[in-house]
Amino acid sequence: MSRQGWEDSDFPILCETCLGPNPYVRMTRQGYGKECKICGRPFTIFKWNPGQGMRNKKTEVCQTCAKVKNVCQTCVLDLEYGLPVQVRDSVLQVQDDIPHSDVNREFFIASVEGKLGNDSLINYAKADSSARDQLKKMSRPEPYYKRNRPHICSFYVKGECKRGDECPFRHEVPVENDLSHQNIRDRYYGKDDPVAKRMLNRTDKASKLSNPEDTSITSLFITGIDEEINEQDLRDYFYAFGEVKSIVVIQKSKCAFVNYATRAAAELAVDKSYNNLNIKGKVLRVQWGKARPQGPKGDVQTEVGTVVPTPQPAKQGTTLDQLLNMPPAPPPPGAGPSFYPSQDPNMLGTSNREFRA
Repeated sequence: MSRQGWEDSDFPILCETCLGPNPYVRMTRQGYGKECKICGRPFTIFKWNPGQGMRNKKTEVCQTCAKVKNVCQTCVLDLEYGLPVQVRDSVLQVQDDIPHSDVNREFFIASVEGKLGNDSLINYAKADSSARDQLKKMSRPEPYYKRNRPHICSFYVKGECKRGDECPFRHEVPVENDLSHQNIRDRYYGKDDPVAKRMLNRTDKASKLSNPEDTSITSLFITGIDEEINEQDLRDYFYAFGEVKSIVVIQKSKCAFVNYATRAAAELAVDKSYNNLNIKGKVLRVQWGKARPQGPKGDVQTEVGTVVPTPQPAKQGTTLDQLLNMPPAPPPPGAGPSFYPSQDPNMLGTSNREFRA
């Protein structure tokens, strides 16, 4: 085979994640140094390090194959949205017309190589606006540099690594699941990609959340809360659906509770936010809250839903410490709220001398 027409490029086609955060990245270039893992033709390969603490990366497919699918030469993910090819083609309803056999594939690539130029066969401008919006919601708003971490140290898995902190590989125990069996060909052609299957299964869930039968439930349970999301961010989003009584954010558990004043407002918020909640680029999940537990008959149910146990009379022989630790007696029925002296609205403006008198 002649080298005429083979790829000879000056810079690779990469996504922002594979390129790395370092603006002064240094690359090595080797002409015809490797064969493409898709078409098998030799192409110019590039090698570089994305940043400190990351593994060295290199191009895996030629530029022609990358342009045909509009993917990165290294990770083989879509350049526009950073999604697997199978997810993108499923949402945009794009048919894979690339032949898989050797002879037909070589003829197809040779015929489109001169026509592509700097363009791709995937035309996003002709795609439906709703499909583009769905891809945008599924994509990450920022580069995912965690994908550039070093590989797991095989000696550490065997218990034989003696380099300790100086080892350039990760000291972790590998997890065996469906994501452990990936290959570039399946990812490129969009066939049996385990990452794409997980993402599609996540979006194929019901678009509506059934309302609980208990009409007293007016609270929503939000998961996926990040440190960047605070109470005001949630209030700015959920107040549009109705009056919000309170919002409780639990950063340690990465969740929050949104309590509405009416059931109609809570139902509207669920209808508009279920599988469609994105705050500050973070995808959050909305679920209904659970009903408040009802206490026994001897307990007093307060206005905010907390259960205060009814104190029992002191038994004979009770010590002083036990008496001091006993809960206070509940207020009699019909009694108004109790205040500290400084909080009594009837005593506002009075001096300490007048109050003592």
